[in-house]
Parts: sequence; structure tokens; C-alpha cells
Amino acid sequence: MDGWDNFFLGQVGASAALGGLLFVAISLNLAQIGSAKALADRALLALGLLLSILVVSSLMLIPGQPRLVIGIEVLAVSVGATVLALTRRSSSSDRNEPDVVAKRPSNRVLLASALAPYLVGGTLIVAGDLRTGLYFVAVAIVVSLIKAVLDAWVLLIEINR
Repeated sequence: MDGWDNFFLGQVGASAALGGLLFVAISLNLAQIGSAKALADRALLALGLLLSILVVSSLMLIPGQPRLVIGIEVLAVSVGATVLALTRRSSSSDRNEPDVVAKRPSNRVLLASALAPYLVGGTLIVAGDLRTGLYFVAVAIVVSLIKAVLDAWVLLIEINR
């Protein structure tokens, strides 16, 4: 884990700050978000992604953990986030709502691109490849940040167009 402390420390701060921004965006447009299931699901998924970053990064900062424990932690968080995403996606795709940004295929691809590297990284770490696994976790975190910022933009700005 040498050299990764600064990265994970930065991600703890970034995810916490973006989580606050997302809560502000949701509270400012609560009536509109609450009236469209797809937008409410998007808000929940964005919060889930930021919470995943916060939890994984916080866990990575615990000193002296064995590699296997690190891998299990990453897998546990990624499985939880993936289950959340799958249950939200299926519930909002069943709805006959207007075409909102949250239901577009590109949004779903970006969400999958944020979650898949967590699963791969956790699996690699458990299998013994800590170095490569951490790089996959880093990719997951960066893509998750991009997805969460785009979601915050939609929930704060695009929703009012």
C-alpha cells in the first residue's frame, strides 16, 4: 500500500465534499426529483457511488491490514453498490415516464463503468495481485467521481431546463 495513502486521503475529502453538493442539489430540486422515479433513482445511485468512494478510501487508510482483508473490503463495498444499482435500474426501467436523462443508455454504461473496476480490483486483490487490484480500484473511484459530478449537474442544472 506504499504510496497510496495520499490518493485515498484525497478521495475521502473529494467524495465527502461532492456528497454535500449532491445533498444541496437534491434539496433545491426536491419536488422535481421526487416526482420522477428515474431522477430519484439517479440521486440515490450518485449518493451510493460517493458513499462507496468514501467507505473504500477510508478502509484503505487503515494501517497494517492484510491483503486478503483489503480485497474482501473492496468486494463487499462493490457488491453492495452493484446490488443497489441493479435494483434501482430495474425499478426505474419498468416505469412509463418521460425520457429523462437518468434513463438514457449512456448513463447506464457510465454507471457500469464505475462499478465493474471495483469488482475486478477486489477480485484481483483477493487473488494476490494487490498492485494491479489497487489500480482497478483507482479507476473505479475516478469513473465514480465523474459519474457523480455529472449526476449532480443533472440534478442541479439540467432538471430546470
